[in-house]
Amino acid sequence: MSRSNLSRTALLLASLSLPAGAALAAPASPFIAMAGTWSGGGVLSTSDGQQEQLRCRASYDVAGSGEQLRLNLRCASPSYNFDLSSEVQYRGGAISGSWSEASRNASGTLSGRATGDHVEAAARGDNFSAHLSLTTRGGKQTVSIQPQGANITAVSLALNRR
Repeated sequence: MSRSNLSRTALLLASLSLPAGAALAAPASPFIAMAGTWSGGGVLSTSDGQQEQLRCRASYDVAGSGEQLRLNLRCASPSYNFDLSSEVQYRGGAISGSWSEASRNASGTLSGRATGDHVEAAARGDNFSAHLSLTTRGGKQTVSIQPQGANITAVSLALNRR
């Protein structure tokens, strides 16, 4: 078999192994896998080197075909509480939206990229900015938040679907 025939055969076999229409469809929204209620815990690190255990609950409401997400995340440690909500849109790999944190009366914008099961984003507000990383695989989710210029230097969470 010639090299070009071999290439065509491999391409045909690869396309047949995909679900119907997958080769032409836009990438699926990562928000779909997040839908539901999650709980778990993690660690909050501060600028003075201290760490505190966190307990968290999250709720993700997904609308449309997965292009809209509403998040509510509540976490508590012995010294800190935060109540975060956000509304985010997904369009062709890009995410954008807004966030607010009730206990500190803070709010701002959110922007970034989503690919497969992974989201990378930046949150910005008047007095706050942070890098966010989130991965959802099956019933497990990991969340990393790295604030800049704040007493809290990192938040690392491991959540399970409830």
